[in-house]
Amino acid sequence: MNSKTLWNDNWYFAKTALGVNWEDRTLWEREMQPADLPHDWLIYDTKNLYEDSIGWYRKKFVYSASGVKRAGEAAQENLREQSNSVAGNACTTCDERVILRFEGVYMDSSIYINGVCLGDWKYGYSTFDWDITDHLREGENEVVLRVTFQAPNSRWYSGAGIYRNVWMIRLPETHIPLDGIYTSSVETENGYDLTIDTELEWGAITENYELEYCLHYAGDSKNSAETENREIFRVKQPLAGGQEKTSVAIPVDNPRKWDITDPYLYDLTVRLCKLPMNDGENGAGEALQKTEITQEEHLRIGFRTMQFDPARGFLLNGRKVRLNGACDHHDLGALGAAFHKEAMRRKFELMRSMGVNAVRTSHNMPAVELMELADEMGFLIVSEAFDMWEMAKNPYDYARFFKEWMEKDVRSWIRRDRNHPSVIMWSIGNEIPDTHADAHGQEITRSLLAVVRKWDYRKVAPVTIGSNYMPWENAQKCADIVKVAGYNYAEKYYAEHHEKHPDWIIYGSETSSVLQSRCGLSYSHSPKLQQ
Repeated sequence: MNSKTLWNDNWYFAKTALGVNWEDRTLWEREMQPADLPHDWLIYDTKNLYEDSIGWYRKKFVYSASGVKRAGEAAQENLREQSNSVAGNACTTCDERVILRFEGVYMDSSIYINGVCLGDWKYGYSTFDWDITDHLREGENEVVLRVTFQAPNSRWYSGAGIYRNVWMIRLPETHIPLDGIYTSSVETENGYDLTIDTELEWGAITENYELEYCLHYAGDSKNSAETENREIFRVKQPLAGGQEKTSVAIPVDNPRKWDITDPYLYDLTVRLCKLPMNDGENGAGEALQKTEITQEEHLRIGFRTMQFDPARGFLLNGRKVRLNGACDHHDLGALGAAFHKEAMRRKFELMRSMGVNAVRTSHNMPAVELMELADEMGFLIVSEAFDMWEMAKNPYDYARFFKEWMEKDVRSWIRRDRNHPSVIMWSIGNEIPDTHADAHGQEITRSLLAVVRKWDYRKVAPVTIGSNYMPWENAQKCADIVKVAGYNYAEKYYAEHHEKHPDWIIYGSETSSVLQSRCGLSYSHSPKLQQ
């Protein structure tokens, strides 16, 4: 059976200068101090919030086929100490996959398992996974993450470190991959048709399997206990051995719709089941096995219908809704970039009290919990990915890595968040100079659009760009590719461009701002701020 364990405790952290490498272990290991995650090392020194530095995170744990424990439990169970040597100690008989999921590390990280570097992940905002199975050994193991922060790399306070959750995930050899379930729904006369696409990765032996889909009412204060968890459907789907993907469409009669005024969610469970062998496969004289649930995944989904109309605007469940939006950066003020769900909940509650019903995640992929809260609380989300493409805005920003890493980051972004009813747009960029500079910006726009559509192929949400270059021709050509054009500080062009491009969806992606935690900005021109 699969498992997912929050892996935020029992880490150690050290900060060193740039240029310190894995081989300089004595330098960074002697500085190690306990640190619980999420963690932002820059916020600890508010007088030096953009200090060039490398963060080292280390965690030791005990691995066995029956479970993963903290390193401290090894002594309690009298487990033998492991050699520092990796060779010959790898766990080669595992019938499961062990994966570490990092929901956000800022930025440019490298991971080491038992001294072996598995690779890098560059972007500071996308979720990434490392399959560590082939480098584990029975007994004590060590994971080290090296994180490089070199400024200037951002136009706002970014923080530095493992600032979002870490999970250890164990999957059976034949399994549904992470984020491998994709749901979409289409309204019908009687309700909705729910389509569930499921990816599969097979082990060495392709035994008999089936998928089971169960939808339940989630229940809330408006419903009685009898309604809560009541089953709506249970559908089984046989699988052919080696089948990489399957799809099923299931009608749902008159579900309660998700809305900003009533954000109702349903619980969807997808189970991967190993079927019992038949008499011929099982052998004479042996009792038949029972069906075994080998993996169980839970999703919260909502049924909603949305439409963007060039003349009428945004329609949610058939009625026009005015987007009262806020552009929100990922930090939590004095808490820094380290994410805390309840702090974000409070932030949402404050925004709601101001009349906000939509949030643009400026200008990067949001935390998992932000998306969960938006679903739960009824906020509409413009999910944004990038503040730069190939043309840099700062010497050490993501533009250094965009060409090589863009497809990986978009894949992670869309697959992780495509099941959220709160998502209304995928924004592939904010104030991107490439869109204005020359025709190459249009090539990048098409490439990004294609990658988004590769993973959101049922078009759960449209693709957009937020631009402050809309008066100019090249930026307009990029907008014409996506057809949903976000205007930054360009309200005076709405009417003219709507007449010129009647098929465009035009909206104000950014119409005002308050300068607070922006790196490199001078406030000397303001007498009030000088006081």
